[in-house]
Amino acid sequence: MIQLNYRDSRPIYEQIKEGLRRLVITGAVLKDEKLPSVRELAGELAINPNTIQRAYRELEAEGYIYTISGRGSFAAQQTDVNAGRNETLLKQFDEIVRELLFLAESKDTLIQRIEELAKGGKDQ
Repeated sequence: MIQLNYRDSRPIYEQIKEGLRRLVITGAVLKDEKLPSVRELAGELAINPNTIQRAYRELEAEGYIYTISGRGSFAAQQTDVNAGRNETLLKQFDEIVRELLFLAESKDTLIQRIEELAKGGKDQ
């Protein structure tokens, strides 16, 4: 389900968050599908449950999951992801595109890559 890389400079909770976000985005975890409990996932990954709780809390704030008291956490519908996350990603996209253009990457190459991603290609 989620792979942790202890050599990665990112904190463990960020890696968990990214892994769960990717599962929701790609449809590996379907809308309204129950996620493992904090304790289950902590046991599976052999890490502190507080780390999992932090990742779940942040994913819920971003709209990728929702929690029902006493029942657990579930994958949210794609349209439930708030506009703030889109804005954050678009700002990152703009910064990356500016840097690539500065590094002499052609506009056509960038457009081609976007079109390939939209079709489901390039590492999807």
